[in-house]
Amino acid sequence: MKKTVIGIDVSSRTLDLSVIEHKQVHYATIENKVKSIVKFLKAYDDTKTIIAMENTGRYNWYIYEALEQFSFEVYVISPLHLSKSLGLVRGKNDKIDALRICQFVQKNKAELTAWQPTARNIQCLKVLLSERNSRIKTKRQLLARQNDYKLMKTLGLDKELLALNKQQVKALEKQIKKIEHKINDIIESDQKLKNQQQLIKTIPGVGNVLSWTIIGKTEGFSKFTNPRKFACFAGVVPFEYQSGSSIYRKPKLSMFADKELKSILHLAAMSAIRLDNDLRKYYVKKVKEGKNKMSVLNAVRNKIIHRIFAIIKNQTAYKNNLVLS
Repeated sequence: MKKTVIGIDVSSRTLDLSVIEHKQVHYATIENKVKSIVKFLKAYDDTKTIIAMENTGRYNWYIYEALEQFSFEVYVISPLHLSKSLGLVRGKNDKIDALRICQFVQKNKAELTAWQPTARNIQCLKVLLSERNSRIKTKRQLLARQNDYKLMKTLGLDKELLALNKQQVKALEKQIKKIEHKINDIIESDQKLKNQQQLIKTIPGVGNVLSWTIIGKTEGFSKFTNPRKFACFAGVVPFEYQSGSSIYRKPKLSMFADKELKSILHLAAMSAIRLDNDLRKYYVKKVKEGKNKMSVLNAVRNKIIHRIFAIIKNQTAYKNNLVLS
């Protein structure tokens, strides 16, 4: 039996669907609501159906909720992966996008990993981390703006605007602390996640924020099990650029990375090399050998990832104790 393929172009209010069935293509547009999605999918409940969609963050939530009632083969595709695979294309609309998602999954299904529902506590953790990061970004922008108010002194607005700015910063700080307490409560309420965090934090430089982020990104080490793949995802693995004997460049990091995760890993690496541990010894040794400091620091980030996955796999705490140098 040939499988039916449904491609879904997701937006906040509607879903544009392209259905390839018996070599025929059908289109439909429905509301992005659980009731509407379930009603549409019931027509395919008794068939071998593949469903594919882009990962659009929160706009996918109603689809995920509806899919829990079915046993379809589901693929959630990275928008970047999809756009890079299209090659030279002309024109774009929601109907075409839905069809392209169908065609993408037909061609690349063997290389894709099927979507699995995420545990509720992991979903909550990821949402809270997203909310925390949003507030930290806003706080950073507000703090950067404080120096600009000096320029408004002649207008007599500097003190008033600075006071309002500081009020916003204080409010954000309270919200961030509240979110962090909620994140900690989620971790503490799940023995498996609690154990994972305790193990991760035994590694030099790894604190609460990185441990929360790693658990969220890996979905409790169920989404990623290979440290190299996760290191590639984080953007800390250099790739070669070489063709024949005439084209060669030094290995460089890929631009396609989770920049938020990479930034947190950078802070962890900076912290690790200030402590008395094997990562610091490695860093000092390589720098003395003449290696570029940023290149060595990136290697430290990579080593932190591999250590995290190793201790989770072996369920053994890191042996090198954190001692201030």
